[in-house]
Amino acid sequence: MTFKINYMQQFVRIMLVPVTALVLVSCGGTSAKSGKGDLDDKKTQLEKLKTQQKDVAAEIQKLQDEIIKLDPAAADNAKTKLVTIAAIATDTFKHYVDLQGKIDAENVAYVAPRGQGGVVRAVFVKEGSVVSQGQLILKLDDAILSQSVTAAQQQVSGIKAQLAQAQSIYERQQNLWKQNIGTEIQVLNAKTNVDALQSQLNAVQANVRLAQEQLNTTNVYAAISGVINTMNVKVGEVFAPGSMQIQIVNNSNLKVKVNVPENYLTRVKEGSLIQLSFPESNNKTITTRISVVGKLIDPNTRSFYIEARLPKDRDLRPNQLSIVRILDYTAPNVIAVPVNTIQNDETGKYVLVAVTENGKLVARKKAVEVGEIYHDKLEIKSGLQAGDKLITDGFQGLYDGQAITTDVK
Repeated sequence: MTFKINYMQQFVRIMLVPVTALVLVSCGGTSAKSGKGDLDDKKTQLEKLKTQQKDVAAEIQKLQDEIIKLDPAAADNAKTKLVTIAAIATDTFKHYVDLQGKIDAENVAYVAPRGQGGVVRAVFVKEGSVVSQGQLILKLDDAILSQSVTAAQQQVSGIKAQLAQAQSIYERQQNLWKQNIGTEIQVLNAKTNVDALQSQLNAVQANVRLAQEQLNTTNVYAAISGVINTMNVKVGEVFAPGSMQIQIVNNSNLKVKVNVPENYLTRVKEGSLIQLSFPESNNKTITTRISVVGKLIDPNTRSFYIEARLPKDRDLRPNQLSIVRILDYTAPNVIAVPVNTIQNDETGKYVLVAVTENGKLVARKKAVEVGEIYHDKLEIKSGLQAGDKLITDGFQGLYDGQAITTDVK
């Protein structure tokens, strides 16, 4: 140890010689020349310093050779490499499928008239209004249909009067016939007249109900409970079937819909755990399970869809994007190592571990069989065991059996 310390002190003194000379020459030159400089003089000084540097380097090499002759262990120390190691432990390895999804509402309805539509005469809601199923949304023009109802009702009144008169005549004919006055044919004719008028009354009453039903089609109601999300109709405009001018969304039943590549078909199933993150809602995170798995593969995207129901949350909106992580693989009590520690040679994949041999710490190769990879972690199926000391840093260029010194984690 004393020899090594003296060697280092001598090395420092030697290295300081050219540096000190350079500083002194530089300062002296500046004072003597008053800043003007002499090019030839500077070139001479530079050559002198280069010569001194070569002499110092030769002296350093000579000292190193002498040290190795006197202390062979120093040669091994020169080859010792500083590495970082970490003790290996078992844990649960999880693999996720990272995708992107979109929120959908279970209940979304476009309001449409039950009939042919018509001109809007009154609107009772606006965008953002909360409505209940069956609530009146708007009123269409009903002038013509109202007149049809009135006319049908008037027909009913007229036929009812005729029926009452015919019924009275029929009863009188019956009474006379019981007293042997008149003929049987008169009774039968009176009865036929009553039946005919009753049939007419039934038909007219049916017309009234039909006219009333047609009139009711001018009242447009909410098909579901929810919030008016779209309201693109105004008084005086035509509201017709299929126009999609009014949309109601029920946010109490939301779901996330995701397209999954077909290569995960056997690994993503109903009931699989799914983690959802919503960047636009302060990175809110929800853990739920897949409720629906599509049975068809889209020929264009080569994917199938999945759905997962969401709890009621006022911060979530239909069409909002979500970062999706689907748990498709879990392995308990296994070893996982950083991906960058895996190396390859002609025999396959291996890692370097630190082992103690003859009282010294050396690097040893260990062949490994790898499994799933997720982010920067790689599952190790065989080749390592808990307690092994994995070299996590400084393994580049390290060879099997090389002496190492460690920075233990």
